[in-house]
Amino acid sequence: MKTRALFALLALLGGGAHADDLFTKIDAGPKSELWIDSGFATYHFDRDKNLNGGNRGLGFEYRFSGTMAAAAGRFVNSDRYYSNYAGVLWQPYALGPVRLGAAIAMFDGYPKMRDRGWFPAIVPTFTYEYQRVGVNVGVIPSYKDRLYGGISVQLKLKLF
Repeated sequence: MKTRALFALLALLGGGAHADDLFTKIDAGPKSELWIDSGFATYHFDRDKNLNGGNRGLGFEYRFSGTMAAAAGRFVNSDRYYSNYAGVLWQPYALGPVRLGAAIAMFDGYPKMRDRGWFPAIVPTFTYEYQRVGVNVGVIPSYKDRLYGGISVQLKLKLF
């Protein structure tokens, strides 16, 4: 059953493309796009910990090349404290219309992680964009008893 679902998803992402076109390298040429990002909706892997999955917030993304964007924002984290982030999205490949890569960023605000101070993180990130709307999906890894992993979805709107 899982295999069929995976093949169906790949077929949808491919949009009728040949197998050679399904996995591609993105052109790193210069761009100039400004996006406004929402907070996050997070499905946590630790469902029994009463974590905040409605991570309201606001952020901005500036795509300066086909493969990289600078991002910064503020949101209410899983522990119900305010967090800030700043970093880059690096997405050099695509699977059909979905960009593949990682957010390489600094975060703060988590009480069990450096006493709410700043720390670096790498978050595998997938992005789908259609004209002026898009979605970022991050797969947040768990880290000991300090950070709770999950899948986060962030909506975004292109300003220019």
